Amino acid sequence: MAQASQALPTVLASVSDLNSTDYDGIVLVTHSLDTLAESPALACLREPIAEAREIDHAVGKEPVVIAVPNVHCRRMVYSPTGPVDRDYDDVRRYSDAAVAGIKRALLAGFRAPLLVVPIGYPFAQAFVVSVLGALQALYVPLEVCEAMPKRAKKVSRLGIYSEDESAGIKVVNLVSGLESGRLIARDIGGSDPERMAAPLVADYVEQNFHGTPVHVNVISDPAEFEKHYPLFAAVNRCASHIKRHQGRIIELEYLGEGPTDLTLLLVGKGVTYDTGGADIKAGGVMAGMHRDKCGAAAVAGFFQILAALRPRRVKVVGAMACVRNSVGADSYVADEIITSRAGVRVRVGNTDAEGRMAMTDALAQMKERALKETNPFLMSIATLTGHAVKAVGAGYSIILDNGPAAGKHVSQTMQNAGNLMGDPFEISTLRREDYAMVAAPSEYEDTLQCNNQPSSLTPRGHQFPAAFMAVASGLDKHGINSAHPLPYSHLDIAGSSGPFPGIPSGSPIVALVAKFLIGRF
Repeated sequence: MAQASQALPTVLASVSDLNSTDYDGIVLVTHSLDTLAESPALACLREPIAEAREIDHAVGKEPVVIAVPNVHCRRMVYSPTGPVDRDYDDVRRYSDAAVAGIKRALLAGFRAPLLVVPIGYPFAQAFVVSVLGALQALYVPLEVCEAMPKRAKKVSRLGIYSEDESAGIKVVNLVSGLESGRLIARDIGGSDPERMAAPLVADYVEQNFHGTPVHVNVISDPAEFEKHYPLFAAVNRCASHIKRHQGRIIELEYLGEGPTDLTLLLVGKGVTYDTGGADIKAGGVMAGMHRDKCGAAAVAGFFQILAALRPRRVKVVGAMACVRNSVGADSYVADEIITSRAGVRVRVGNTDAEGRMAMTDALAQMKERALKETNPFLMSIATLTGHAVKAVGAGYSIILDNGPAAGKHVSQTMQNAGNLMGDPFEISTLRREDYAMVAAPSEYEDTLQCNNQPSSLTPRGHQFPAAFMAVASGLDKHGINSAHPLPYSHLDIAGSSGPFPGIPSGSPIVALVAKFLIGRF
């Protein structure tokens, strides 16, 4: 497998024997101790929990360590999910409990935990989501792995308990593939602006996909940027004078076995650091802007899953628009008029709206390709606006469909897939006001890139950027009233990309897999 597999626990295995000598402790995740009664092999865990509850009122409320003399490892972290039957409960109760349980196990000194999730859970994918939660807690940042190799793994192995060995192996194979993608997304998205400056992102991606079915092409020539990606080139203009900060457009392609019946075309925002440019971020809000590359990181992570799981009958084309929005004498500035790849004259309104500039020409290129592909779906993925976080809060991606995508119910099916896998979406709608917002204010230009206020202070601040990208890329000419309608969805992951300070989530790639790839591997 590709490089990401090296960061997984040394052994991620299905285990059917609770008394396996390979593990030094159990992490039990469940919503009810009644589930233990459904499995004779797990019944031995119930009495120790009941005894512990008599002397510790925290048992059943938070993760606790309990002695279990009836099994070989002799200790267990019991991590309850809490209620799962209320209107607002969802499968994330399981991932949250698994994260908390693994963290408590690490504090207790576990180095080879066995994760146990008894049957009887109310959510179809609770088992898979629990394992993903456990693996999230075991992630070690790339810089730590490189600087301190002895700290590169928090555990030597992670066991996944399943009485049905065949079913357990299937879960391990699926989760290994999913987690390898999330590892790539976290490495790129979370690493600091020097470790993952655009040239080093390109190096990392090329190294990772060497010898896999994913083909990588890196564009670095400034002349090519000016000719084919002029909006990207404007953002890159200031940073281009510093070799280690020069922009890259990283193209990826995967072709699965069998006749293609689905083509995904993905563009990710990879702003390696966002100063705001000439409209500089002030008041301390620049901290954390190395995470403005999580959209491109998600694209790379999705391709890692393709490399690991090898889905059939699908073609996926990706572009990672990696650029630093620097400030200096050669910064692009508000009021400039730049003609996009699609021939649309764009007036810059705010240099802190650089993400849509960086992605739009690559999106125009994807539009050109989509016209020749089988059953195409276009998507842009970006930590694009603070308004997205204000609108739906942390932990949620936003999806907006153009007319053709809405006709295929892309948002609704994506939301359903995300709900199933604990990678949730909220649905927004593109409206006439969004297109009015980016309409040309004078005869000098064809469209306005942005207003002059932060998105969080702008009504419909996360919706109108999607309208801009549709107009500036020429996708608005492929709506429901065109001869060649193209479905396009914009994903704003500013709220779901993960906390800062903290570890990136890897969203929304698990939902993307659930939506587009289940049944293909």
